[in-house]
Amino acid sequence: MTHITDHLNFGPALDVAARSAASISKLQVPENQDNLLIIDADGAAVLLRDQQPHTTTVPAWPQGHVRLAVLDGMGGHGHGREAAEAVASGLLRIPACVTPEELGAYLDQLHHELQTHFSRPDDHDTFRRPGTTLTLLEIPPGGAPLLFHAGDSRLYEITPHAATPLTVDHVPATAFAMHGLLGEDEWRQQVHGEHRAQISQAYILGNAFANPQTLDDSLLPLDASNLPPFLRQLADRRAVKVRADATYLLATDGFWSCARPQPWIARWPQLLAGSAAKALDALFRDYAHNPPPQLHIDNLSAIVIRFAPPDSTGNIDETALPTAPIASHF
Repeated sequence: MTHITDHLNFGPALDVAARSAASISKLQVPENQDNLLIIDADGAAVLLRDQQPHTTTVPAWPQGHVRLAVLDGMGGHGHGREAAEAVASGLLRIPACVTPEELGAYLDQLHHELQTHFSRPDDHDTFRRPGTTLTLLEIPPGGAPLLFHAGDSRLYEITPHAATPLTVDHVPATAFAMHGLLGEDEWRQQVHGEHRAQISQAYILGNAFANPQTLDDSLLPLDASNLPPFLRQLADRRAVKVRADATYLLATDGFWSCARPQPWIARWPQLLAGSAAKALDALFRDYAHNPPPQLHIDNLSAIVIRFAPPDSTGNIDETALPTAPIASHF
């Protein structure tokens, strides 16, 4: 696979690799409406513009701070690629944040600014508004990663034994569970046991959690105050406790857009071993050569992250990361 952002530096405490593709099919190559935003420890950044990697530098970026995000533009609402691209570009303007509250405030502000940017004075149908998922990790140096999540892209924690989602999909099944209309088993079957191309909240678009027929302009953070008991630990905006023996995957839903995603996802603990670059290559290679049955052709974007373990003092043990060169690649 072509590595075109090997120049990025994530410091000795992080191992990061990233890639985005329109699809794995040589017969169907749709527009890539996904995007990624990567800001490294030196303030160098990569995102997609017109479906091609674009590099830039963020002025006055604090040394050692890292921002990683995946986005999946909603093509069914029109201008999905443009929406994802606008958000990725907007993320370059948001200063480095050190608390979930600070990060959420800036991202809510960008959400409303882009709603205004994409609004059409003669169009009163808010369901025509473009939208995109946004699943983001803000990683201050020496601090816990901060999560911001809107949509149905996901963050996974992958250990040698399991691939565990750390985000809640913003889909109708979650809305039903929030209102007590769906239990845990039914929710897990609808969200993780199958794939449905429906969404209840997206960045720029807004949310339809209260009434599926009406879009509220704002984003509704899902947390312990509104999630059912079996999901309350997975708030959309929180600090994430990470493990040194785990691999973390930020990904868009092209990776599980199939009739039965779980058997495929169950292979990830074995596939995503070793360095971030090797894990990412293995993920895309296995997906291409051993695709899940009844696969839907979709865009694919992923960022793989590994964290160095803390030493006996609680500080990051920078010698414990893989010795292979750190590579972030598309």
